[in-house]
Amino acid sequence: MEDLNSWSYRFNSLMDTLRCVAIDLGAGSCRVSLAEWDGTAAKVHLVHRYPNGPVERDGHLYWQLDRLCQGAEEGLRLSAELLPKGDDAIHSVGVDGWAVDYVRLDASGRPLGDPFCYRDPRTENAMPEVWARIGRERIYELTGIQFLRFNTLYQLYADRRDGLDPGARWLNIPEYLLYRFCGLDPATAVAEYTNATHTQLVGARTRYWCDEIFEQVGLDRSAAPRIVPPGTPLGPLRGDAASLPAFSATKVIAPACHDTGSAVAGIPDACRDWAFISSGTWSLVGAVLEEPCTSAAALRENFTNEGGVGGTFRFLKNVNGMWLLEECLREWQIAGGHSWALPELIAECKRRPAPKAVFNVDAAELILPGHMPSKINRELEKAGHEPLPEDAERAPGMANVIFASLAARYAEVLRALQEVTGRRFRRLYVVGGGSQNEYLNRLIAERTGLEVNLGPVEGSTLGNLAIQFAALESEEAKVTPPDVARWAARLVRSSSK
Repeated sequence: MEDLNSWSYRFNSLMDTLRCVAIDLGAGSCRVSLAEWDGTAAKVHLVHRYPNGPVERDGHLYWQLDRLCQGAEEGLRLSAELLPKGDDAIHSVGVDGWAVDYVRLDASGRPLGDPFCYRDPRTENAMPEVWARIGRERIYELTGIQFLRFNTLYQLYADRRDGLDPGARWLNIPEYLLYRFCGLDPATAVAEYTNATHTQLVGARTRYWCDEIFEQVGLDRSAAPRIVPPGTPLGPLRGDAASLPAFSATKVIAPACHDTGSAVAGIPDACRDWAFISSGTWSLVGAVLEEPCTSAAALRENFTNEGGVGGTFRFLKNVNGMWLLEECLREWQIAGGHSWALPELIAECKRRPAPKAVFNVDAAELILPGHMPSKINRELEKAGHEPLPEDAERAPGMANVIFASLAARYAEVLRALQEVTGRRFRRLYVVGGGSQNEYLNRLIAERTGLEVNLGPVEGSTLGNLAIQFAALESEEAKVTPPDVARWAARLVRSSSK
């Protein structure tokens, strides 16, 4: 890997115009965006969007790795085509995406196969089996990470239990794309810190892999990649895209590879009197802390301490999100009848009074795909409410209850967040796709009593880009939260025009 200081010097010696490409991998769709800074203003273009989703094979759910990679590479090619002739430099590329899932590598550093999807049922019993080896309280004391059955810890344990090679090296999916963009150079096989913490294998205070957990669970510590901070340059772009003039001097940068890490880093507010909801398929509800919180109260409420930019922590809880409605829409489409577009469905809900009946959006059954309207009705009945019609023609009734239940759960989590941290929040930032849902955000404001500020829809992309720009600007290729917030403000102003 070439000397990072000399690389930073070269970039700081360039003309004022800088260009970065952000690849944001989503469980439902992926986006490739090109950003340009001309010294006074920023422009952000959505260059390419392509679908994603797990596929079922032999009773398991997998991600289609080739499809993910090919779509990203197509986005790079399209980004190069957008540039004006004679001024064709793209300075960096970064990738963020969902956490916990990983690519297993063979001895030559190539994929052993498609990665499992976190919703695969193989980990349903993994948590209690792991806790029999190392206690639940001890895991939380060490890592500060909430207990979710699909955390990488439980997936790797399931690999071992099911006879897969425990010594096979692995990379989380965003970092695998970075590694691929670097030509499979072994030195570029890394775990970016914000993404690594979500594995439940990183010490909250050491900020490094926790040997005790690896040993107690029987995992091979040597299979884990080295941890690097967000904003780390990995090396030059290689492969087919590197043959294009636009990418002749492009560097691959690890942003906050966890999409929520990028989204929160991209909130342009340097104060700390705010909480956030990163709202999409999942909802992440939390606040930024300077130090981890692993108290008994935090454990009881199952809050997590995920790494952030500059060594901060995103203290949050996972809450089910638009997955509930997405699954209902999929079921209604399969069944035929009226085909609802999301804006149309939201408009219908706005005409109705907010329902009093709500259900537990985080019930375990609601994490798995299939038969979502029926599952929601079972949860409504458990809560003492009447079931709703499940047909597509009366879908607004079901959607309305979903929105009300999400808002109620967000308010509950935010109250617990204030109690556990002792902090009081004045503002709430909603970033991601949910920022467009005017009806849901109104319900959130009513439930929480907080001032709701709507962040960018593509919050992960803007945070990814802000980290890249901050890294390019830094003489030591290091980024700080104020640097990222400053770049985020520039990018947000651009995206709002």
